[in-house]
Amino acid sequence: MWRLYARMDFLMLTRSMRLFLTWYLSDTLLNVAAVAAAFLLAERFDGIGPWSKYQVLFLLGYSTLVRGVLETFFSYNVLYISRRIGRGQLDHILIQPQPIWMTLLTEGFLPLSLSGVLMLGLGLTAWAGLNLGLSLSPAWLALFALNLAASCAVVVAFSYLWGSLAFWAPRAAEEISTPLVYMVYSLKAFPLDGLPLPMLGGLLSIVPIGFVAWFPCRALLGLDDSPLGGFITPLAALALGALAIWAFSKGLKQYGRTGSQRYHPLGHRS
Repeated sequence: MWRLYARMDFLMLTRSMRLFLTWYLSDTLLNVAAVAAAFLLAERFDGIGPWSKYQVLFLLGYSTLVRGVLETFFSYNVLYISRRIGRGQLDHILIQPQPIWMTLLTEGFLPLSLSGVLMLGLGLTAWAGLNLGLSLSPAWLALFALNLAASCAVVVAFSYLWGSLAFWAPRAAEEISTPLVYMVYSLKAFPLDGLPLPMLGGLLSIVPIGFVAWFPCRALLGLDDSPLGGFITPLAALALGALAIWAFSKGLKQYGRTGSQRYHPLGHRS
């Protein structure tokens, strides 16, 4: 399935050289602008709080990598699952002769058209790593990959947990995943050190932005000297993922009883 969607993405992007160049130029400009604010602050003040300039750059690169992986694997409203549910488009998934998890894992795969943010994240992370003199041992690289996957899982689980509300309130919750994910994207690249404990606790639980980049980068850069610091984000991803699976499963049972509430029998949206 990944091969099929990758081929379709390639055919779409290479229809003309003009489309190809326009797509990548505009995508690059947008993604650079998204990280410019935090980087310019770090450059102006030689860091942010206890984070040095290049540690902030590493945080920016890591957070951009998270977004790149999410956009590469979960595009086409797969990440914004409340849209699928609220618009009655879940039926498009249910009628396919394959498990729901397989459809959700493969249908949004766009490795070429959305690779710009991924390449930017790799470039920023590599640049920061070189200036920080990081020792890229196999153990460190494995920990990096584990935390990157966990950070992506946190965002997906957060979207699916709240997006499941669309099973019960399709009109009101149709777009609930969209502002939540955009909020995560907007705040994930800033260090959270120095925040009051109640606010920091909320950003690690109710709105788990801290686990998207800040907390795993503290462990990867040695700012957190706890021996288990590198495994906190994966554990948080497992807990949030289990909660999201429970909520989504309950929602599917509700959907099985009521069906789509957004369409008339003839298929016209109400």
